[in-house]
Amino acid sequence: MAAGAAVLVVAGAGVAVARAGGAGEAAPAGSPAPATAEVTRGDLVDTTSVDGTLTYAGERGVAAAAPGTVTRLPAPGAVIRQGAALYEVDRRRVVLMYGTVPLYRTLRQGVEDGPDVRQLERALRALGHGRGLTVDAHFSAATAEAVRRWQGDNGLAKTGSVDAAQVTFLPAQVRVTGAKAAVGDRIGAGRPLLAVTSTRRVVHVDLKASDQHLARKGASVTVELPDGGTVPGRITSVGTVAEKAEPAQGSGPSGQGGEATVDVDIRLGDGRRTGRLDQGPVMVTMETARRRNVLSVPVEALLALREGGYGVEIVDPGGARRVVGVRTGAYGGGRVEIIGSALSSGMKVGVPAR
Repeated sequence: MAAGAAVLVVAGAGVAVARAGGAGEAAPAGSPAPATAEVTRGDLVDTTSVDGTLTYAGERGVAAAAPGTVTRLPAPGAVIRQGAALYEVDRRRVVLMYGTVPLYRTLRQGVEDGPDVRQLERALRALGHGRGLTVDAHFSAATAEAVRRWQGDNGLAKTGSVDAAQVTFLPAQVRVTGAKAAVGDRIGAGRPLLAVTSTRRVVHVDLKASDQHLARKGASVTVELPDGGTVPGRITSVGTVAEKAEPAQGSGPSGQGGEATVDVDIRLGDGRRTGRLDQGPVMVTMETARRRNVLSVPVEALLALREGGYGVEIVDPGGARRVVGVRTGAYGGGRVEIIGSALSSGMKVGVPAR
């Protein structure tokens, strides 16, 4: 996606034409009182806005563990939590349990101790089948009994052993984004069935590779949502491999794509305010530079002096006005850093009347 225009103001842009006289001269008597703005001290921030997409983190696929006929699939948008069925094959439920180790072997009494046993026991306890069960890496007789109780509750044969045709381990609850098969399909083991994501909201940005320096991992950003509201965010990853965009139909000679981009992912500070819209367009404002503890005025307060350089018109509390020369520093957010010995925070400067 294309980067938006930066807030950075080009030096001299919007600068007023100098009034009669130069630095140090008072404004002509009887001149109308100008509108004023305050000289403030603080951080001056330069930002850039880029397009992003509001989506969900951690997209992945779920494949069938055993052959058969698909008899049930969840609808897109459904949230599957621990203990619920991800899908059914031959009317046998394949249940989601939380864990990070894939179920790569059949778990039964006599198997070697391991972390997959521990996560099974932890899940069984969380689902209310932990009576007499110690959560450890050993598949005990108590583990087998807990498995049988769980199997009975889910309409499965009470074998006391668990394999991938009964359970799929995933780290947390998932949101279904789409189906890769249909109810009634005959499938083989390993056939993709579902596309799922986590339920954590994120923003994805395809940032121009030439703008990669604008995004820093850990940096704070502001995200404008489709409804106009804003939420804070933090950059969690910045891609290091540039990808060439596919050319739009009719956009040019065959084989010529758009500008290369890198992936930028942003975690939201309050995902609850984002609604349930997936793939929604958002605007991401990134901080690109910061000058700390400087004096600044609105850019339109600058005056181009006859003798060269810039000045501002100081408006004293009694209404007297005088033009003083300043040096300019950073620009950002419609303001400009000003440097000069005669300046202090709280002073009023003239600005064009709106």
